[in-house]
Amino acid sequence: MSLSLNEIKTRSYQFVKEWENENNEKAEAKSFWDAFFNVFGVSRRRVATFEQPATKIDESKGFIDLLWKGVVLVEHKSRGKNLDTAYAQAKNYFPGLTDKELPRYIVVSDFNWFRLYDLDENSIYNFQLVDLPEHLHLFSFLSGYKKRVYAEQDPVNIKAAELMGDLHDALKEIGYEGHMLEVYLVRLLFCLFADDSGIFEKDSFHGFLLNKTSEDGSDLAPRLSELFHVLNTPKNQRFKNLDEVYADFDYINGKLFEESLPPASFDSKMRTALLNCCDLDWGQISPAIFGSLFQSVMNPKERRNLGAHYTSEKNILKLIKGLFLDELWEEFNKVKTDARKLDKFHSKIATLQFLDPACGCGNFLIITYRELRLLEMEIIKTAQKGQQVTDIEALVNIDVDKFYGIEIEDHAVQIATVAMWLMDHQMNQKVSSEFGDYMKRIPLRKSASIVKGNALRLNWDKLIPVLPFEKETPTFNYILGNPPFIGSKLMTEEARNELKLLFHSTKGAGVLDYVTGWYVKAAMYLKQSKITKAAFVSTNSISQGEQVGILWGELFSNFDIKIHFAHRTFKWNNEASGVAAVYCVIVGFANFDSSNKKIFEYSTVNSDPHEVLAKNINPYLVDAKTVIITSRQNPISNVPQMNFGNMPLDGGNLLLTDVEKNILILKYPKLEKFIKKLISAREYINNENRWCIWLKDASPEEIKSNSELLERIEKVKEFRLNSVAPSTRKFASTPMQFRDTYNPSNFILIPSTSSENRKYIPFGFFKNGEIANNSCHIIANGNLFHFGILTSEMHMAWVKYVCGRLKSDFRYSKDIVYNNYPWPESPTEKQKQAVESAAQKVLDVRAEFPNSSLADLYDHLTMPPALVKAHQVLDKAVDQCYRSQPFASETARIEYLFELYDKYTSGLFAGEGKKKVKQPKK
Repeated sequence: MSLSLNEIKTRSYQFVKEWENENNEKAEAKSFWDAFFNVFGVSRRRVATFEQPATKIDESKGFIDLLWKGVVLVEHKSRGKNLDTAYAQAKNYFPGLTDKELPRYIVVSDFNWFRLYDLDENSIYNFQLVDLPEHLHLFSFLSGYKKRVYAEQDPVNIKAAELMGDLHDALKEIGYEGHMLEVYLVRLLFCLFADDSGIFEKDSFHGFLLNKTSEDGSDLAPRLSELFHVLNTPKNQRFKNLDEVYADFDYINGKLFEESLPPASFDSKMRTALLNCCDLDWGQISPAIFGSLFQSVMNPKERRNLGAHYTSEKNILKLIKGLFLDELWEEFNKVKTDARKLDKFHSKIATLQFLDPACGCGNFLIITYRELRLLEMEIIKTAQKGQQVTDIEALVNIDVDKFYGIEIEDHAVQIATVAMWLMDHQMNQKVSSEFGDYMKRIPLRKSASIVKGNALRLNWDKLIPVLPFEKETPTFNYILGNPPFIGSKLMTEEARNELKLLFHSTKGAGVLDYVTGWYVKAAMYLKQSKITKAAFVSTNSISQGEQVGILWGELFSNFDIKIHFAHRTFKWNNEASGVAAVYCVIVGFANFDSSNKKIFEYSTVNSDPHEVLAKNINPYLVDAKTVIITSRQNPISNVPQMNFGNMPLDGGNLLLTDVEKNILILKYPKLEKFIKKLISAREYINNENRWCIWLKDASPEEIKSNSELLERIEKVKEFRLNSVAPSTRKFASTPMQFRDTYNPSNFILIPSTSSENRKYIPFGFFKNGEIANNSCHIIANGNLFHFGILTSEMHMAWVKYVCGRLKSDFRYSKDIVYNNYPWPESPTEKQKQAVESAAQKVLDVRAEFPNSSLADLYDHLTMPPALVKAHQVLDKAVDQCYRSQPFASETARIEYLFELYDKYTSGLFAGEGKKKVKQPKK
């Protein structure tokens, strides 16, 4: 079993710690490389040999430090030795190796530095040992993961947005705005693109502006109106005496120039702005960003945040490759040597239909169309076998009319339609270049079907018909896209009502994000068609926390949905400035099963993914049994209850800094007994102090005798009375107290939010009467055994996959995470004592660093070796409570926990509620 990327990264940090001070090549090089291979879960003995004999270039005999034949050659030196010399020495062995033995990679190292040479790509990577965890992707050939690389966008698009923005602002300033400005700019964008891409004769639009309009711009508007009319008129219907400059423009059709617009008004500055636009090569503009570019120029503020309007090609490719493109290329490679099968495959891909039910300006449809046309080009090349093509248009079967979209914004509908034509033209140019036969689909005859409407209220099957199932050659519909990222707390009332209609009988649906509506609508369509697949980019909330049980419970129960592929959490980004910081997943699904399931893992949210085959993908995007973790009021195991900490609800009037506390005690020594340490998540993790005035046990006389206390309490009352929330106003009757007054003598503390970069959430163990803030959860009277289990790697595996996230940080939940956590089945007294002893050791080691914050102690770069060791001992003790066999990886842990959870909740283990699970004593 391959290690998960999280496990590999964890091992890499341990490797760095273990070898950071080593420098003796002869004594430790072999152990170093054995340990290095182990980081990736590879047994060096099974794949590679030390001291492999080889003949050097001068025919003398030598020994290669380490050789994995056909893969990698390693040359190792003592610390500080010249790595250039090491590389030369490695290359010196090549004449003595056979072709099959020649490696693709050479690695040279001196313990402190690594240098990796990729001989196929002619690239070199150089980094220090301490930076190994950030360079793990370079060693994908060791881990067994397949690295997937997706191309980024061309930044020329950003420059185009800036130029068009100048023109937009100038037109809007004179009062030309709204719908007419939108349409006007779309036409100008099309003309600019057509001028550089072969739709028009090269530079004919530029020449028209230069030669047919005056420098002061006074006649530019009427000249453009004339041109727009000509572009909307077939050549055989134009005036016979039409100026040849106009007559040379082709008839465009497609309704782009059909609407009659009032003429604008230009001056010399505005004319210059339009001419400046002509200076850019618009033929290089990606149609995928065409619509987003248009949206951005319509709003100067949003122009600085172009990334908010489109999904990059890189992320679109992640979705379409997993949904259909990889499978189509695989099928092509299987049939390309059989002419009959190849022709049948060609006919098949021309009938594929694609729907984006939240298409915006058409990004997904545009890139999908491009990739399908590229595949068709390869089919045609293979079928022609080098023969000259004389009528390429007769061989191109794919057209834009198999592409469908739903979009709520009127201008975006128009833009998406135009952008599809632009991409079609670019692909026709590419075909012309490839086969030497010019292809141009002008005037426009076919169009993508993009409709204006609310996708959550429309019937999708009315737009894209359900295809009949053909057993021999089933043809698929595909639903794809990037529905709106709107959290449940930010939705409008109208959006909430839309979800209510879709989830009308689903308990708890009020917490669902807006995107979940598209999943249910897709499932409704899938239920009618056994040959449709779907995939969406979504916020990662649909695979974490409380939404999982609600959404996927509905999809599994009522629609028999199966997940076919998934990209785990990654950061939605592109090259534009101001990119929205959204953490996403991609989920591909259908209502039938697949034997070719794939999970794409990310070592960091910004890295490229690695592909892993999976037997089953559950809604947490894990290769494990399908289980759904729902919100519970009580733990499934016999353990203490978890509660929230105490909310002050005081407007800050009962809280104190160190300075305020000292001043208050200096003025009123009798108040010291009422001042308690307040433990909130941020201060706790960062070793900062915070205090509170805790008057739960204070008598009215003690309160009334202190004027400052009375003043603070009066402000609390005023704060609560002024609240718009009735739930807050009712606590105005007890202004001397926090909203909550729960202060057990000892408790385990869990920060509600913690960085995902820590291997362990730094839970706390308190027993001195401190007050826990509501930014934490607490387990009253929890003991060392409970603390040890929760602080373990085993519990952290559960947290990583089950809890919700705040961006990428862990957001711990009692009802989802703690109450559903499957504790050990029946640990022995000896096993429990081992956990308690190890847990106490973790606390003891923490205490050895009183000046260090938990943030520093649990930082993966600065975690003290003694603390690392203490946690490793605790992890082992906890593992033993679950089973005697060690867990090889994080994946193995979560698979085991899902199985145990299923066992606990199915009634098989608990005897349908009659037989209690044996649990540790409190």
